[in-house]
Amino acid sequence: MDIRELSVMCGRFTLFEADTILSKDFGAPISFDLPPRYNIAPTQQILAVRQSIGREGREAVLLRWGLIPHWAKDPSIGNRMINARAETVGEKPAFRSAFRTRRCLVPSSGFYDWKKEEGRKQPYFIRPRGRSSFAFAGLWEQWRGPEGSLVESCTLITTEANELISQLHDRMPAILSPSEYALWLDPGVSDGTRLIPLLRPYPAKELETFPVGAFVNNPKMDDSRCIAPAKAA
Repeated sequence: MDIRELSVMCGRFTLFEADTILSKDFGAPISFDLPPRYNIAPTQQILAVRQSIGREGREAVLLRWGLIPHWAKDPSIGNRMINARAETVGEKPAFRSAFRTRRCLVPSSGFYDWKKEEGRKQPYFIRPRGRSSFAFAGLWEQWRGPEGSLVESCTLITTEANELISQLHDRMPAILSPSEYALWLDPGVSDGTRLIPLLRPYPAKELETFPVGAFVNNPKMDDSRCIAPAKAA
């Protein structure tokens, strides 16, 4: 995948907060190894928090980034389902069922976008001010292969860009506030009139962004150099 594909909406992000803090922030114990990630890309396994299946409370799980609809014949369709638009998420066949009952939080420490500058694409790192972790609004799905294997996958919801992000792109991921987590995760809530208002642009004044080096352009590179501020020319 090249950065033209990955930067369509929300195609690269980070998660490097300690798992103990993430467990506290999102109310779900993390029982698996979670190394710091600085360049998470589509089709990889990513951390998600959802309502526990068959019991009370929340659970932390690893899901394939790129939602595979339960009716899909070929799982590769998920490669094109890394994002769902807030404006149509309740209507599109690939997402509408998950939107009603299978919503999740996708924890993050920040995300990237690219801006055309002087004939090249300059990467920028974006993160909320004063918060070490936050959550994208996501959806999850289960798909079974012909031989019975189970794949659980997810997508990130995007919305219109705020004043800050619009300088880079016309879309941004839908970021939820902690006070909205419970409503978003409640499988008993399927009314779009209650859910869609949560998928609004995050306040620009609560975000910060800065240019980073070209190191992040390669999704195989995954260490703290990805978020290092770009050196002035």
